[in-house]
Amino acid sequence: MNTPSTTETRILLIEDDGGDAYLVQDHMAESEESYSVVWVRTLAAAADIIHQPFDCVLLDLGLPDAQGLDGLQSLLRLQPDLAIIVLTGLDDQHSGARALELGAQDYLPKGSVDREVLVRSLRYAMARRGNEEATRKLREAELSRAENARLERGLLAQPILRNPRLQWATRYQPGGRRALLGGDFFDAIELVDGTIRLVVGDVCGHGPDEAALGVALRVAWRSLVLADQPPDVSIPALQRVLEAERPNEEIFATLCDIEISGDLQSVRMRLAGHPSPLLLTGDEVRELPVESRGPLLGVFDDPKWPMNAVELGESWTMVVFTDGIVEGRAGPGHDRFETTGLARLTLQSTSETTDLETLADLLITGAEAANGEPLCDDVALLLLSTSDHWDR
Repeated sequence: MNTPSTTETRILLIEDDGGDAYLVQDHMAESEESYSVVWVRTLAAAADIIHQPFDCVLLDLGLPDAQGLDGLQSLLRLQPDLAIIVLTGLDDQHSGARALELGAQDYLPKGSVDREVLVRSLRYAMARRGNEEATRKLREAELSRAENARLERGLLAQPILRNPRLQWATRYQPGGRRALLGGDFFDAIELVDGTIRLVVGDVCGHGPDEAALGVALRVAWRSLVLADQPPDVSIPALQRVLEAERPNEEIFATLCDIEISGDLQSVRMRLAGHPSPLLLTGDEVRELPVESRGPLLGVFDDPKWPMNAVELGESWTMVVFTDGIVEGRAGPGHDRFETTGLARLTLQSTSETTDLETLADLLITGAEAANGEPLCDDVALLLLSTSDHWDR
């Protein structure tokens, strides 16, 4: 025995014939399910109430003010999300099939409909409309995700590096793998004289505002570098950009700005509250030595970012990173991974691969493995090398 439903299903019946309307209402009253039927005789009357919360519409195709499929099309324009069953004449199967093509969920020939058929059709129509709506929303969500992914990929930097002696690889991973773009950023540009300018930065916080600010800072940095502005000009300008674009004064950013000489054997580095890069030479990994650091962007007025000069030698690999990769755990119950953990991982991974792209992947997966779960913070990596260890 079926248990009566406690949820009332609201039906809008659009039918000009009183006898047919009475039969439909009688069928609904005899059903074990709970139906509430609102009856109107014309399409105009239906248009006045169509935006009320109806679950399904029973539509006669022969109304005084709408003949054939015109009434269906008018209803769909007014309320495209409704489940609609059209009521046709016994000899009008063609109109019923055409109604399905236009967006109705089912059709029934008047005069041959009993209670069981009508109730089954109502269930089917509402279920089909629900499935169609779910499919539409899923498709829209997928299209939106794909469009956002294309947009975010387009906002990531494409380094401009041409020197055949220099190999490079980049990686970007938002914290917790929430999206494709976070607040970290990187870029690298080879100037006309062979000098390499590169930057890696980190906007504090997570979310679309921080991501937008990271993109703004990277684009501003690239514009300044392409305009031949030196770091003493470009870094203060980035602070002004941050102060102008940030949503509140509690937002700041770290920055590592590096110039690599045209012969690729020395660097001049400026740090704004950012970790120093790792340098791999032979079987040794160490941090680039720092004599003096500058403050984070957006914290102090009129700050200074001193330059640190470092000799690289002829064969080296540099790992420039944001702190998201070193802030995880160094294993269950252990302290943070820290730069020392990344240095050990770099040395170990170098012994496992001769591909610089693979090294970039191993650094992220290795840090995640030590952490025991995806890293919470954003990660940006920029790897550059003149070493023959890496396959070309």
